[in-house]
Amino acid sequence: MTTTPIRGKPASAGPAQQPFSYPLRREFVEPDWRRLPGYKDVSQAEWESSVWQRKHTVKNLKELKAALGHFLPDDLLASMERDQQERATMSILVPPQMLNTMDETDLWNDPVRRYMLPAFDDRHTEWPNHPKASRDSLHEADMWAVEGLTHRYPTKVLAEMLPTCPQYCGHCTRMDLVGNDVPQVQKHRFNLGQKERYEQMLDYLRRTPTVRDVVVSGGDIANLPIQSLEPFVSALLDIPNIRDIRLASKGLMAIPQHFLQDSVLQGMERLAKKANERGVDLALHTHVNNARQLTPLVGKAVRKLLDMGFRDVRNQGVLLRGVNSTPKDLLELCFTLLDHAKILPYYFYMCDMIPNSEHWRLSVAEAQQLQHDIMGYMPGFATPRIVCDVPFVGKRWIHQVAEYDKERGISYWTKNYRTGIEGNDPDALSRKYEYFDPIYTLPESGQQWWREQAKAA
Repeated sequence: MTTTPIRGKPASAGPAQQPFSYPLRREFVEPDWRRLPGYKDVSQAEWESSVWQRKHTVKNLKELKAALGHFLPDDLLASMERDQQERATMSILVPPQMLNTMDETDLWNDPVRRYMLPAFDDRHTEWPNHPKASRDSLHEADMWAVEGLTHRYPTKVLAEMLPTCPQYCGHCTRMDLVGNDVPQVQKHRFNLGQKERYEQMLDYLRRTPTVRDVVVSGGDIANLPIQSLEPFVSALLDIPNIRDIRLASKGLMAIPQHFLQDSVLQGMERLAKKANERGVDLALHTHVNNARQLTPLVGKAVRKLLDMGFRDVRNQGVLLRGVNSTPKDLLELCFTLLDHAKILPYYFYMCDMIPNSEHWRLSVAEAQQLQHDIMGYMPGFATPRIVCDVPFVGKRWIHQVAEYDKERGISYWTKNYRTGIEGNDPDALSRKYEYFDPIYTLPESGQQWWREQAKAA
């Protein structure tokens, strides 16, 4: 075979051997739930019912054992039980849809199990906590303009609509507020009733024209009845200065059956129509951390939203060691999102510094390397940015670090705006804000320095 010369030279470029191989090899199918002992007699109609999924959501280890049967090793069960008593910041809540995406033949090493059903033996023995870890690691409650409405950025706010989700993830950033009490954490509660909180949020936004962007979150909007969600979002659409609305839901992945209900689809379609009429961008943000969690039911729900006029469905994942912390895992997730589920890879956050999260967290240097390693594979618009959510600063691309002491694992970050609690603080824009690597990734000298700091504290 001959090739046509290009600029006088024989054509020589072509597919090269790459560190990551495309196309994807994993088949995009709904795993057969009937392989799991607890679901062996469940019909397709039951499985695709959100009512059935919620009714059979696993809420404790006894229910987990009933669902997984002999696939759940006794030593893993015992380790999970100890974790619930001594380490976990979230109670157990896992829908059948999510259990079905786990590898039942190797649950100890399954990436979905690792972060949704943590075991004591997963945790780091010497450093389960960073000395600087805190319950509200991003200080969101400190920046409430009214209860539940965080005004952190100049033009953006976060509306925490409710304190529950259809599933609880071990690394939950909002573990201070979301979910049931556990031995390690007595959860905080909203003081105001739902109606009063929503009215105060809307009133603040009506009289604050600098805000153009609202993230409607929680908890999770999948736990908010459409009869409550729709009027709140519709009221946002009536505020002239609001130009972007993002609905945040892990539930799109965890219980896509919710978004396929007629009542939910009808409510979402009315909102999409109104948003288009008002020239407002309406999008949905979800939270998928591993490619195994994406199934055709998720893709079906996404297509419904896009067809009715949602601008985008985007993914905001969290970097978690053992879940998605290799270039292969991250690229497989991104391509599965893009090719099969029609979800745009958007952000991957550093895991926040909540208690007992050190074994999941990556260092800034590791995150920088991951960003380097995934570049060039996907189209630019679908190449996710890896960001560090720095307390009192906000999202920063991982290479925006101002200074980095790798010996002690302390990075320093700057910002170009003031948060609401800083008022006219003249030093806010020149101050350097600290962020801390997991200690066990440091050299021994750095670990020793932190041991001394911990003793002093």
